[in-house]
Amino acid sequence: MLIAGCGYVGTALGQELIAAGDRVWGLRRSASHLPAGFQAISADLSGSGALEGLPQGIEYIVYCASADDSSDAAYVKAYLTGLQRLLGALDRSNVRRIFFTSSTAVYAQADGQWVDEASETKPTYFSGVRLLEAEALLRACGLAATVLRCSGIYGPGRTRLIDSVRQGTAKASQRFTNRIHRDDVAGAIAYLLRREHVPELLLLTDDEPAPERDVLGYLAQCLGVSATPPPAASPSAAPPPAAPPPAAPSSLALRGGSKRCRNARLRATGYALRYPSYREGYAALLSGLAPAPERPASRRD
Repeated sequence: MLIAGCGYVGTALGQELIAAGDRVWGLRRSASHLPAGFQAISADLSGSGALEGLPQGIEYIVYCASADDSSDAAYVKAYLTGLQRLLGALDRSNVRRIFFTSSTAVYAQADGQWVDEASETKPTYFSGVRLLEAEALLRACGLAATVLRCSGIYGPGRTRLIDSVRQGTAKASQRFTNRIHRDDVAGAIAYLLRREHVPELLLLTDDEPAPERDVLGYLAQCLGVSATPPPAASPSAAPPPAAPPPAAPSSLALRGGSKRCRNARLRATGYALRYPSYREGYAALLSGLAPAPERPASRRD
């Protein structure tokens, strides 16, 4: 097994496979950071030099690199340049299947529609466009391949949403959001590696697409805080502010849209989600986090 771009998802997957007795090579720019048990390969997938140190006789490959930032150039490097370089450097003689972690960003639906593997992919944002190009590159490579379109990945160490609720800066909306726990991405791939028949395209998402407001409300309830930020105080003598102009949609809204991702095909493989919804997933995260520091009590003279 070769895990290329062995970072947040790849490391969790590799540890699971190593525990099951598999031999796993992990490729990343600084492979010395990998946990014990990996066969480490330090290489830059999107660099200009030759990809050296790739082992012979690899049977399975998981390409789960991620972009360094949210720019078009970073997406081209991570998903197109890197994948093309890896495919050109591989010993293909024993490769049985390559898995590629894509994203539900390839869907542009924004009105709460249900989407699945057969839905139209017509992204309007560069992230989805580049991922679709990478999927096409993979399909044309001549190897058996499975594309995994992941919804928003959360899990240990990713506490931005929790922190925003705790700090009172979260801004809720009614748009539908979709997510999957990192351990379910890793678990699904590990499961599919043992299956004889594997679909060529799968959505990896949990059972419950949910309005953003519902997710934030659940977190607020768990944390014992308000689900919405308090209104800013203004001096009573100050004149009322002028009404602001309508806000342009943020890049996050443009990228995320509002859709509901269906995981029926994933369920049909027999894989059982460890975290079927955001409730189980965030409950597990919150149980492992240190409580927020108490605010000092106000002094009264």
